[in-house]
Amino acid sequence: MPSVLITGGTSGIGAAASTALAAKGYRVFAASRTEPVEPLGDGIDWVAMDVCDDESVDKAVTQVIASCGSLDALVCCAGFGIFGSIEEVSMENSDRQMDTNLGGTLRAIKAVLPHMREAQKGRIALVGSIGGRAPIPFQAHYSASKAAVEAIAGALFNEVRPYGVQVSLIEPGDINTPFNAAMDWEEGNTSHYEERIRRCEAVIRESLPKAPGPQVVADAIVKALTATRPRFRYTIGPDSFLMPFGKRFFTDGLVLRFIRDHFKV
Repeated sequence: MPSVLITGGTSGIGAAASTALAAKGYRVFAASRTEPVEPLGDGIDWVAMDVCDDESVDKAVTQVIASCGSLDALVCCAGFGIFGSIEEVSMENSDRQMDTNLGGTLRAIKAVLPHMREAQKGRIALVGSIGGRAPIPFQAHYSASKAAVEAIAGALFNEVRPYGVQVSLIEPGDINTPFNAAMDWEEGNTSHYEERIRRCEAVIRESLPKAPGPQVVADAIVKALTATRPRFRYTIGPDSFLMPFGKRFFTDGLVLRFIRDHFKV
């Protein structure tokens, strides 16, 4: 039975991936900071992990390998968003954003790679975002963290290829998950960008409930982990497909205008 560790594995995209991979016969270790209130499904074990803490990540990976003898796959889903202008978001919040979304991904990769490299096999799927290629106004820090994840995925793909470890970037657009509920909206703060921020916020709050659910991303993760020849990039959702097209055929200025118009800023 193949094994997989999923960071952020008890909510949103991570929870959907946990269920989908368990159904495919994987022994799933769903990692999160706190134990879920509701019981996880068959074939899914919870493991405590704070992706912002080196010791916590190393301990969780050691626990997984001790439990099943090996680790065949890693899926990095853990992350959150902050909302606000570049000028006004505090450096503390900016650092927290990058440490979770990028640092957490790096910690998990660094913890599992020695085992995969020694075994000469493994699959790693990193969940990015279309925001990494199309920076979202007033979500610059989230977009930057996902652009960094994309860069890490591309470099890692080439670094570990000789060792039988395959890397895929999962790149969703809008997905209907509890992401908005967990976002730091910087509420209650007076902003010089107030009117435009609220218009942008309204677009985001209205669009996510209309987006596809996390199962479409989970399906892509399953493909990345089970395909004989997995692709490097799996794009999910119509907005995710449109951006590469736009960047290929339009100038940067026009693409940025499309983004500005879409978010009404």
